[in-house]
Amino acid sequence: MIHQCAVIAYGFRYYYMPGLKHILSTFTLIPHRHRCSYLPSPSPSLVSLSSSFHLPNPDNLSRFLTGNCPFFKMERYWSGSGVNKNKAMVEHLQHYGVITSKKVSEVMETIDRACFVPDGTPPYVDSPMAIGYNATISAPHMHATCLQLLEENLKPGMHALDIGSGTGYLTACFALMVGPQGRAVGVEHIPELVASSIQNIEKSAAAPLLKEGSLSVHVGDGRKGWPEFAPYDAIHVGAAAPEIPQALIDQLKPGGRMVIPVGNIFQDLKVVDKNQDGSLSVWSETSVRYVPLTSRDAQLRGW
Repeated sequence: MIHQCAVIAYGFRYYYMPGLKHILSTFTLIPHRHRCSYLPSPSPSLVSLSSSFHLPNPDNLSRFLTGNCPFFKMERYWSGSGVNKNKAMVEHLQHYGVITSKKVSEVMETIDRACFVPDGTPPYVDSPMAIGYNATISAPHMHATCLQLLEENLKPGMHALDIGSGTGYLTACFALMVGPQGRAVGVEHIPELVASSIQNIEKSAAAPLLKEGSLSVHVGDGRKGWPEFAPYDAIHVGAAAPEIPQALIDQLKPGGRMVIPVGNIFQDLKVVDKNQDGSLSVWSETSVRYVPLTSRDAQLRGW
């Protein structure tokens, strides 16, 4: 029997642990697209997600949100160390139907994930991984999903913004897709992660783009975007916001697309399309679990 449960998100599985009045969940990629349109506003509508269950102890909340709690495992398309090559990882994603785009498969084969995970970590397991500073690198299937959602806005010459760029993996993928005539920008508020991400990129196939200047990574508050190279055809946000930041909406080009997880305990991956008249069309792709988009100090404290 499940006590005090409010089922409000698609694609989640619920478990009852004896002695605990917490709802523990794992995510799976089950699309549940809901569309709405609205005009831009100085105060975007807050996506409110509420329920009646008890939250975990705040001291342990970060372990729940990063998937590191032993009772809170994210569903994966494969696990273990059987996949030991980057190409095999991409082939698995194609086999499971996550990747259907030739361009996305080519880019993910070219940018070796092994360059972007901590030393000693199995790079090709379909799981998010801790990268220090209470941050994570997303699972390969989430990277593939976001690349496919943004593919039409990552054509040569376009501008792309990666918020919460972490180890630099997705920023490097963006750079390959927009090419030397485009611009790929990563923003990360942990200086140490920015420094290490640049080193990661230098070891990858995106190194020439970094050297030429069409790829850059900056220290900054991602909630404010990066106005210098705006407007952007594509914006990706790698952490969950309680609401869509107005600064990112402002920096999204008409005809552009943003992919951003929105919510607190329960989160949806939102796809935001800016129409030519400045209005927005927003729909939910799937239920997800990301660490929160917050200030640097709050992140280092563990939120």
